[in-house]
Amino acid sequence: MKKPALVIMAAGMGSRYGGLKQIDPVDSEGHIIMDFSIYDAKRAGFEKVVFIIKKENEADFKEAVGNRIEKVMEVAYVYQDISNIPDGFEVPEGRVKPWGTAHAVLSAIDEIDGPFAVINADDYYGRHAFEAIYEYLTTHEDDDKYRYTMVGYRLKNTVTDNGYVSRGICELNADRELVSVTERTRIEKRDGGIAYSEDGGSTWTPIDGETLVSMNMWGFTRSMLDEIRAGFPAFLEKGIKENPMKCEYYLPAVVSDLLSEDRAAVRVLESEDKWYGVTYKEDKPVVVAAVQSLKEEGVYPQKLWE
Repeated sequence: MKKPALVIMAAGMGSRYGGLKQIDPVDSEGHIIMDFSIYDAKRAGFEKVVFIIKKENEADFKEAVGNRIEKVMEVAYVYQDISNIPDGFEVPEGRVKPWGTAHAVLSAIDEIDGPFAVINADDYYGRHAFEAIYEYLTTHEDDDKYRYTMVGYRLKNTVTDNGYVSRGICELNADRELVSVTERTRIEKRDGGIAYSEDGGSTWTPIDGETLVSMNMWGFTRSMLDEIRAGFPAFLEKGIKENPMKCEYYLPAVVSDLLSEDRAAVRVLESEDKWYGVTYKEDKPVVVAAVQSLKEEGVYPQKLWE
């Protein structure tokens, strides 16, 4: 069985945050959130990392991250490019937005020949998540179905005090397998609880803080890349007609289609860790304090790569 690779989606520029948030340090040593993810991944057994970046950010990215990671992991760079679409399609005039997370992962198709985990560059997932996903990927192979996995987090551990977040709400069956992921694009703390809105904040629906949500930490076999590629033309056909400037091809949507066709099963691995991320500038001090306390507890050394 081939060793799993770690794929990090780092092409998003953090529009709400302003600037290349992935390279914003969260400690006095200059580490960024991604350093901690890669450290946890390496400790769990991953040996190769594939960075999905924008070509124009390559020099900045290598200087801020890649060069130091190359000393400890096998590193590959791939580029999410809006013009990388199947023959017969054209990028709608005026469109600048990339095609979404599934398209990002598709960019890595030439660098992956076995199982792989996918994470966001700017989310802190915790040590346990990497251990659990590595263990699953090294002990499961496709059989009558694709055998995928996902790390689910408690919603209460993934919200910020500083605004709203977007989360995939997970429905599970009795075997702790994923039935569906419903994207809720506006979830926030309200009146001592948590609620979501589907109409821009006019009305709110409460949601239990114990609910499992997806933070885009997935484990796939190589088959997923072929499925993303196969489904892309149909997505474009529909998306360019209906929403040419903003339609996005999302990983959870590809997974949902495979689930509805009964061609895949997704085991949900539960993490009790707290998620940290810098969605808003005001989140940064919280992350910095959390990182320092994790170091003081001995979860991480003060200097990761020495």
